[in-house]
Amino acid sequence: MHRSAYEQMELCIQEYLPVEGPASGKGAYRVVDLGSRISGKQTRTHRALLAGHAIDYFGVDVQDGPNVDAVMKKPYRIPARSNSADVVLSGQAFEHIPFFWASMLEIARILKPGGHAFITAPSRGHVHDAQDCWRYYPDGFRALAAHSRLELVEAYTDFPPQKGIWHDYRAIDKKAAYWGDSVGVFRKPRRYPRLTMFVVRESAVWWANRVGGVDGIPLPQPVDGRDRCGRPATAPVPEPASEPASEPASEPASEPASEPASVSAPASAPGTAPESMAG
Repeated sequence: MHRSAYEQMELCIQEYLPVEGPASGKGAYRVVDLGSRISGKQTRTHRALLAGHAIDYFGVDVQDGPNVDAVMKKPYRIPARSNSADVVLSGQAFEHIPFFWASMLEIARILKPGGHAFITAPSRGHVHDAQDCWRYYPDGFRALAAHSRLELVEAYTDFPPQKGIWHDYRAIDKKAAYWGDSVGVFRKPRRYPRLTMFVVRESAVWWANRVGGVDGIPLPQPVDGRDRCGRPATAPVPEPASEPASEPASEPASEPASEPASVSAPASAPGTAPESMAG
């Protein structure tokens, strides 16, 4: 995972997980890390962030590899008991999950009442890995809370600086803030609607696991002239404001003295190859 996401998760742990242990006072935190695999030259893990805590760590992923304790046999069924986790972590994985609402229902299932889920995901950045489906804003986390019936404790996005009402995307620090991390902190209420959510969850998870992902839907070829999503390679500079209305109505429209100037369309923000499937 990239450094800014790692630091965002570190802030969540510092804020919501006291080093002295769970509020219940019963031993170690049971921590489930959804999307825990590290690959390539990565070294950062959520496990390392919890080095100062007493934890029972359980890393799960759809692929085997370093930092994975169990491979998920079904992509939308977390191999953990209901009401068993004090904490669920998921860092820079949700953008790669086609049916993330099903995964969120599974997170709600395995959380203990009063337990927390910390989710980080990008709000921007280039397409990376073989499957890159989504970007997230705080309202997206509000929607997940509404659907899963979890409480949304905190939600924010690392937006670029602003110039007036506009975001200044040119001012983005491409190394630290390129991905525009969005962070959601969820808590399972003590009185969770178990029966209602059982019906919702099992239907959603069954169908998501049956479909699996996007592999059955080939990516269409771009339509001629729309390979840049409809934006041409160059865009003309807007014409100057029209002359005052006092000009005679019969006057023909003024002819341009020369060809209109053009400027290049903004190119995709530069970025290095992702450190892992987690962005």
